[in-house]
Amino acid sequence: MSAVLDDMDSRPGSTTSLLRTVIGLYLREAGGWMSARDIVVLMEALGTSGTVSRTALGRLRKKDVVLQETRDGLPGFTLTEGAATMLARGDRRIYNPISMSPSDPWCLVSFSIPETEREKRHQLRRRLHWIGCGTVAAGLWICPDTLRGEVEEILDDLELRGMATLFVTQTPLVGGTLRDAASVWWDLDSVAELHKDFIRQHGAAVLGEDSAGVEPTAQAFATFVQCIDRWRIIPYLDPGLPATFLPKDWPGAEGTALFKRIMDAYAQPSSEFVRRTLGSDVAVAAP
Repeated sequence: MSAVLDDMDSRPGSTTSLLRTVIGLYLREAGGWMSARDIVVLMEALGTSGTVSRTALGRLRKKDVVLQETRDGLPGFTLTEGAATMLARGDRRIYNPISMSPSDPWCLVSFSIPETEREKRHQLRRRLHWIGCGTVAAGLWICPDTLRGEVEEILDDLELRGMATLFVTQTPLVGGTLRDAASVWWDLDSVAELHKDFIRQHGAAVLGEDSAGVEPTAQAFATFVQCIDRWRIIPYLDPGLPATFLPKDWPGAEGTALFKRIMDAYAQPSSEFVRRTLGSDVAVAAP
């Protein structure tokens, strides 16, 4: 699982990140397998050469994201079991971002890991950060209770469940304001910049556009994939805190609304472009 998670660190807009996004969006809906040739053609629509795309495919194979598999004499790729699980979890995050209400419960993660297991301790902290947990103290983390299942999976995967205790609680009682506490527990400035960057990069995509006005072209495909590629890390790092925890000028609602408008306008045309590119006998559903 850790090798798969490493791929999530790919810089948005990089070839590896874009390829991972294309695979996440369309390989499953294309029957769980796609030829290397078709993957290269789709990546060419994103401005990436075949040589660079094949190198990136090799990188994802080494990271246990895809497996090589030949069908009808054509070399191609399918997902590993770990990657399929990761993408299914990602679907829930990407298309249904967390949005807490003030009365929703929280999960506290308390752990004490000996120095002999420091590498696992490092991996635990890294992965808790990645799913949107905040750091109250070195051995005490906090997240919406809706993430408790993911926390349990991480602890089990690292074989650390016996060294951690989870508490479910209501709104934490802090010495100052909840906004001040949240700004210490989470790096909200960085998350806000992710939202603002997404709005700057993709706000123009929906000006005057709707689902009936976007044609299934390579440009529509590129616009949609680039949008998903930049957006997909935001719902992981943004825990969807209640308004009482957030700065008053928080851009999260604007970013989420923009993402949903782009989905409405571009998801179906992009899927239609992929269907035509792969051949009319391949059914590709919109995300």
